[in-house]
Amino acid sequence: MPVHEQYMHRCIQLAKLGAGYVASNPMVGAVLVHNDRVIGEGFHKLYGQAHAEVNCIASVPEADRPLIAHSTLYVSLEPCSHFGKTPPCASLVIEHKIPRVVVGCTDPFPQVRGKGIALLREAGIEVTTGVLEQECIELNKRFFTFQLQHRPYIVLKWAQSANGRMARTDRARFGISNDVSRREVHKWRSEEAAILVGTNTAFFDDPELTNRFWHGPQPTRLIVDMELRLPSSLKLFNRQVRTIVFNTIKHEEDGQLIYYQVTNDVSLVHQMVHALYQLKIQSVLVEGGAMLLQSFIDEHMWDEIRIITNEELVMPDGIAAPFFERAFKVSTGRLLTDRHDVYKPIPRT
Repeated sequence: MPVHEQYMHRCIQLAKLGAGYVASNPMVGAVLVHNDRVIGEGFHKLYGQAHAEVNCIASVPEADRPLIAHSTLYVSLEPCSHFGKTPPCASLVIEHKIPRVVVGCTDPFPQVRGKGIALLREAGIEVTTGVLEQECIELNKRFFTFQLQHRPYIVLKWAQSANGRMARTDRARFGISNDVSRREVHKWRSEEAAILVGTNTAFFDDPELTNRFWHGPQPTRLIVDMELRLPSSLKLFNRQVRTIVFNTIKHEEDGQLIYYQVTNDVSLVHQMVHALYQLKIQSVLVEGGAMLLQSFIDEHMWDEIRIITNEELVMPDGIAAPFFERAFKVSTGRLLTDRHDVYKPIPRT
C-alpha cells in the first residue's frame, strides 16, 4: 500500500471514533508523520470542541515538538479556513510551519470549499489532495448529502420474515429479529441524528426509540401524527429525549416536545425532509411502518435501505414489507438467524 494511503487509512480510523458526537460537523481524523514515524494523532471528538488538526498537534510529545515544522500532516478532510465554533485549522497549520499537508477530500461546506487548501498553498505549504477520496467522502456521507443536496441522509430500515412479512395483520407486537440484531439496530440509531416512525408504529408498538443498548447520544425522535390522536401516555412522549411531532394542527415548542405543523396538500415526505434540513438534522433512520417506508421509496427519497431478514421465520399471514426497485446490494452479513442486507439506489439519469 502506498505510504499516503496507509496514513490516510489511519485518519479514517481515527475519524470514526467521533461518530455520533460531532454532528452537525463532519468526522475528521489527522496524523502527523516525521520520517515515517507517527509523532501525533487526533480526531474531532465533540461538536463545538477542538478539531482533528488541533488535537493532533497537541498530542505531539514535548521531545518531538521541534519536528512538527519538518513533518507531513495527513487529514481526511480539508482544514477549515473560517472562524466557527473554533479558530481556522488552516491558520494553525501555517502557524506551526508544517511544510506538507495531504488531504483526503475537499470540504463541501460553502465557507470552506477549497479555501482551506488555497490558504495553505498561498503560505507555501505543499498540498496533496484526493488521497482515498471516495473513502473519505463515504466516511462523511451524511455531511456531504446535507451540504450538497440540502437534505438529511436518509436510511430506511425494517425487519422481515423469510417470506417478506414485517408485522402481524392484527398489529400485535411480535419480535422478528433476534436479540443480537436488535443491539445492532441500537448501534445504527446512535449513528444517526434522528429516528422516524409513523402513527401506527407509535401506537401499536409503543417504542422508546432510544439507543439504550448502545453508547452515544440519543437521536431526536420524530413521529408522524397528523391529527394528534396518539395518547400522551406513550413512551415517545416521556420528554426524556427531544421529540418532534409532524402534524396538521399546531406549531409550537414545549420543552423537549416540539410540534411541527405540515399540510395535507403537499407531499408529507418532502415537507418532513425540508423541515429536517431547516432544523439542521443531518441524517434520519426511518424505522416504519410499512406505509411510511413505502412513501419514502415511492418519492425516491432514500440513500440506504437496511433489511434484517429472519431466515428461520415464516409468517403465513401479515403485513408485507415495502417494495423497491432500482437498487444494488452493497453488503450482506449474518447475525445468528438474521441476514443483514444493505442496498443503495441506482442513480437516476
